Amino acid sequence: MSLSLQSSPSSFLSSSLPKLRLGFANGCSSSGLLFKFNASFPAIRASSGFSSSLDTGLRTELDAVSTFSEIVPDTVIFDDFEQFPPTAATVSSSLLLGILSLPDTIFRNAVDMALADSTCSRLDNLELRLSCFFNKALVNVGGDLAKLVPGRVSTEVDARLAYDTHGIIRRVLALLMSPFVFFATDCCLVHDLLKLYNEIDVPPERLLFKIPSTWQGIEASRLLESEGIQTHLTFVYSFAQAAAAAQAGASVIQIFVGRVRDWARNHSGDPEIEAAIQRGEDPGLGLVTKAYNYIHKYGHKSKLMAAAVRNKQDLFSLLGVDYIIAPLKILQSLKESITAPEEKYSYVRRLSPQSAANHDFTAEEDIAFMVLQYETAHIDMDMASDVDIVISIHSLDHGHRNHIQSLLLHRLFAAILLTNWDQLSLASAMGPGSMQLLAAGLEGYVNQANRVEELLDKIWPPPNV
Repeated sequence: MSLSLQSSPSSFLSSSLPKLRLGFANGCSSSGLLFKFNASFPAIRASSGFSSSLDTGLRTELDAVSTFSEIVPDTVIFDDFEQFPPTAATVSSSLLLGILSLPDTIFRNAVDMALADSTCSRLDNLELRLSCFFNKALVNVGGDLAKLVPGRVSTEVDARLAYDTHGIIRRVLALLMSPFVFFATDCCLVHDLLKLYNEIDVPPERLLFKIPSTWQGIEASRLLESEGIQTHLTFVYSFAQAAAAAQAGASVIQIFVGRVRDWARNHSGDPEIEAAIQRGEDPGLGLVTKAYNYIHKYGHKSKLMAAAVRNKQDLFSLLGVDYIIAPLKILQSLKESITAPEEKYSYVRRLSPQSAANHDFTAEEDIAFMVLQYETAHIDMDMASDVDIVISIHSLDHGHRNHIQSLLLHRLFAAILLTNWDQLSLASAMGPGSMQLLAAGLEGYVNQANRVEELLDKIWPPPNV
């Protein structure tokens, strides 16, 4: 069964909803997505006030944690709507792979309509034609999702443009605005997406654009946010990336807790990760905490999203962060765990604007991110003296002192203003862990996008064209 885009999704889903599950090729992971159209959606929002515990009358652990953070189901299945209704959604290459793997999904017709688009079909160049189909499919599915959720729809920006700032920008704008002209050039992906969304009457305020946190991606985010276009920076694995993303004004910054932990278990040599371990912290949870404190202490607008949460203890340790993407098995366990009033079960809010304001950053953080706050700044020998003074205060041994001084000076040059960052300076502020995780994430996204285009090529033209 497929749902025509001319039909009303609300009438279809309210009458009878098929039990459908999406599978993924190449072992792709889920993309933080759950669908259900309902007459009303529960507003699961982070608490704005500070509190150390909850009222004891809450019935389940899920009720409790939802008071502190917005819980986003990490799933792309279609058969658990009643248990975990969504407030937002993501459309991605992995979702398109799932749709293409099954002939009878409620979004398959959106893909077929993309393949029937006459503008794309007229393109003689195969690469441009497939890219056109790919973007039309993303937007058609995203448009359907915008009808099914009350919140924002995040649209994945082609990871193959992760190192092309202008390419990202143009593609997004083309998805929001008319006319449809993105195929004339391979640059500026975000502009292309904006144009296409405008054609199906999805307003920009309902949209986020999910961009990898390379330096070029962060710079694209800064420029897009200055135009009022909301961005969602992903693949953040280091404090340098998180701080730069916040400086850029990204609407959402996504950190993968479990992936940082996995890297730490199997590798060594990343100073930031090893420093967290020496402090007795989990490096993934510690990164989220540090990023949250930085965002709130210095007044940035960004919302922080914690992903790759592996167990309930991870989730409890992150209470207060804006969004937590949780696997379905964790949500199910939270929902089945009843907390009776007489048990006086309490949940502590770990992250809050008040605790962030009181957080004291280390010498390294103070130096680098004090400089980030300047509207203008100049690197000179006085900065080297400042570094020397701060390090001396912390009574480091000579070898450690020289190592950190060198690291700080590299970061100072990179951290004056975001517009002064380049790929080399950001890379110098990132450790091998974040670099390797970023590269692996990009490779996975690129492989998914290539696979989608291969499948679109195989089935074009669709049977009904």
